[in-house]
Amino acid sequence: MSERGTPSASSPAALRRMQSARQRDTKPELMLRSALHRRGLRFFVDRAPSPTVRRRADVVFPRLRIAVYIDGCFWHGCPLHGTWPKANADWWREKIARNRERDRDTNRQLADANWTVVRVWEHESTDEAAERIENAVRLTASNTGLGGGRP
Repeated sequence: MSERGTPSASSPAALRRMQSARQRDTKPELMLRSALHRRGLRFFVDRAPSPTVRRRADVVFPRLRIAVYIDGCFWHGCPLHGTWPKANADWWREKIARNRERDRDTNRQLADANWTVVRVWEHESTDEAAERIENAVRLTASNTGLGGGRP
């Protein structure tokens, strides 16, 4: 175990994979942001939606109060593609369970602050996710009288 309670990597290859995991600008994030931009939507990237909710969203439309999270299948326990490591299995199950609870808590906090949360799995079709987000932006903009898509 390391100082932070994280188990040691089970192999040099596992260590390389973990060290190379990006926290932002992942391929699914870049593809989705590009698709949203092509649709004329403007947004902020990697930003805390609200001062009261300190967890950063991948894409934020602050005037419309919409926060988008692109969740990795492994890190967030995707029911279709999530995998469970054999090495340090108990630690990883607890880690992923904590991630999922934090996601639910973030959703609750933002909903309580009148934000719309859109969650996208990394495996989702980029075009379908972009359409879902665009629909949320357009609907919110028309309901609030704010311009559609400007941050």
